[in-house]
Amino acid sequence: MNHTQPGEGHPSTMCLRPLDRIEALIQKAKKRDLETGQLNRILEQRARHLHSAIKLPREQAAAALRDFVVRYIEHVPDFIQAIDDITREAGIDDRVEPLLNIACDYFLSPPELVSSHSQLVAMLDESYLAHRLLEEVNDRFIAYCGIPLAPMDLTRANVIAHELIGEPFANELDQAVLFSAELLLNEYSFNSKNFQRYVAQHRDRGWSEELRRWPCLAADLAIDLRFSS
Repeated sequence: MNHTQPGEGHPSTMCLRPLDRIEALIQKAKKRDLETGQLNRILEQRARHLHSAIKLPREQAAAALRDFVVRYIEHVPDFIQAIDDITREAGIDDRVEPLLNIACDYFLSPPELVSSHSQLVAMLDESYLAHRLLEEVNDRFIAYCGIPLAPMDLTRANVIAHELIGEPFANELDQAVLFSAELLLNEYSFNSKNFQRYVAQHRDRGWSEELRRWPCLAADLAIDLRFSS
């Protein structure tokens, strides 16, 4: 994939991120799953035990869940690409690259705790790690400077994915994400002039341009989710 060079003109410090490899793995897993039907069988079982706040269609509930899972997985490389482009153009990519690399590594070198799974089932776990990392980073950026790193709201989709993965395993994945986010965000400073300009710019004009250029950031992945008071 082609990447826009940083706004300040400094050379990239990282080799081209292998998003094409991740996309190829996803396509291979989708093809294999169509042959085996493994994901459908698992989702048919889990559809009967989901939290009552997750409203599935009366007909084809497992098919609706499968559509959600596939889109949830496919959006990971899209989100990484969009954040990479946005931060490179702003000249703050050197601070964000380590976080995006971790998200990529969840697919390319998955941690041992997901190694017992296979294909799309494993990719749900890997995608949850990546999406939760991006959600955690956004939350910490909001707490730090009042804006997210990128205009994406993964909370609702991640709640559904957490439910599909199931406890206590999903909680273990959450702990792995928190460890990674804490380690990286404590190591890097976000006080550069480029970062301050990035924050000021988006406080003033919002995110309409980014949402127009990267519609994946505003994509609604959620099956209907209604939390009663």
